[in-house]
Amino acid sequence: MSAPGGAGGRPISWVDVFSARPLGGNPLAVVHAAEGLDDERMARLARWTNLSETTFVLPPRDPGADYRVRIFTPGGELPFAGHPTLGTASAWLARGGRPAGEEIVQECPAGLVRIRRTGQRLAFAAPPLVRYEPVGDEQLLGRIARSLRLGREQLLEASWLDNGPGWIGVRLADAAAVLAVRPDWTAMAGLKLGLVGAHPEGAECAVEVRALVGDWVVEDPVTGSLNAGLGRWLTDRGWAPDDYVAAQGTVLGRSGRVHVRREGAEVWVGGHVRSVVEGVLELPDEDEDEEERS
Repeated sequence: MSAPGGAGGRPISWVDVFSARPLGGNPLAVVHAAEGLDDERMARLARWTNLSETTFVLPPRDPGADYRVRIFTPGGELPFAGHPTLGTASAWLARGGRPAGEEIVQECPAGLVRIRRTGQRLAFAAPPLVRYEPVGDEQLLGRIARSLRLGREQLLEASWLDNGPGWIGVRLADAAAVLAVRPDWTAMAGLKLGLVGAHPEGAECAVEVRALVGDWVVEDPVTGSLNAGLGRWLTDRGWAPDDYVAAQGTVLGRSGRVHVRREGAEVWVGGHVRSVVEGVLELPDEDEDEEERS
């Protein structure tokens, strides 16, 4: 089938999310006009880009949404993720998308997500946590400590912060302790850990964050879903004010800045989004693709 952008082509945007500094955030590929791409082709493209996420923009099914998005990692589809939410919204707006109301409403498997413009930034209202409770399993806590090459006593607190991806938040003594961690990826297999530690009072950012994904053996540069869960946890426990900035990606040479704001029961997570590449994705029609594989 043919799609907008040329014979077999679809518009594609590469954006940088969560940094005002060029190439300082987390990259995302956004495929527009993704109708006609089945699950396998979406998954194959996500494996090919090899980014933490690739998104596909589709017409909404819910009448309350402006567009629908599917989010794929190299390992499969996610019901929700933060930096793809902001990056997709920015790319959709840049291609002429117009929200029906004051806020942009994105449809994804996790439900409807509201997005708003706050100055030069975009911010999303974090979906509810499907699991939010302390990690009480000492065997699991011991495994987490080993995967971080730390003593069990160095884990000050640990909590499930699952809004789709399955994060476990781990609070360490301070930002320096977070930055010093060198993971044991073999021990971490199957875990998704979000480390957080406070910066000294008066620093540019309130906390330092790292997102470690054992299944992919990667550290995610800047992570909206994790910061959404951390925002609820840290403000609930009084470890951070209701309005703060988190630094992430430091050990990877990035300058991620995540703006977190607690408004009553809602946590808003925002940051800058910068367009880096605009082009056309050329994929063969399905019958041509089958011929190549035969």
